[in-house]
Amino acid sequence: MTERIALYPGTFDPVTNGHLDVIGRAARLVDRLVVGVAINIGKGPLFDLDERVDLVRVEVAPIAARTGTVIEVRPFQGLLVHYAREIGAGMIIRGLRAVSDFDYEFQMVGMNRRLDQEIETVFLMASETNQFIASRLVKEIAKLGGDISGFVPKTTLDRTMAKIRATQG
Repeated sequence: MTERIALYPGTFDPVTNGHLDVIGRAARLVDRLVVGVAINIGKGPLFDLDERVDLVRVEVAPIAARTGTVIEVRPFQGLLVHYAREIGAGMIIRGLRAVSDFDYEFQMVGMNRRLDQEIETVFLMASETNQFIASRLVKEIAKLGGDISGFVPKTTLDRTMAKIRATQG
C-alpha cells in the first residue's frame, strides 16, 4: 500500500490553536503530514522563517506523539504544487474558517488542479472554538496589549510576547 502523504502549507506567524486543530485532524487521515512553512516575506512576518519552523515543530510534537503520525515541519518557497510534488504529497490540506476563506480557496484549488491533476485538495473546517482565530489578528491583539492566551498554545504565547516586547523597545 502506498504511503499517504499530505502537505499543510501556511506562514504560521504565529502558529495558532486553529492551525493545531487542523494539523491534529489531518494527522488522523494520513501516514505522513508535512507542515510547509512558507517564506512569504510579503506578509511582513513577526517571526523569521527559522523561528516559525522551530515553533511549529515544538507545537506539533505532542500531536505526532498522540496520533502516531509522522509530522515533518519544513520551510518552502515557490509554487505549492511544485513543492507538493517534490515531497511526494498526494493531497494538500487547507483549513477553512468562514465563507470568505472558501472564495479564495476555491480559486486556488482550480489553479492548482490545472497545474497538477494528481494532487487533491482536502478542506477541513476549523472547529467552532477556532473559527475566528487568524494569525494576523493574534499579532494585532498582542501588539496592542491584549490577552492572546486563548488563541495560541503556551510556548507560542511566551515566544510571541517576548518577540513583541523586543520589537517595541
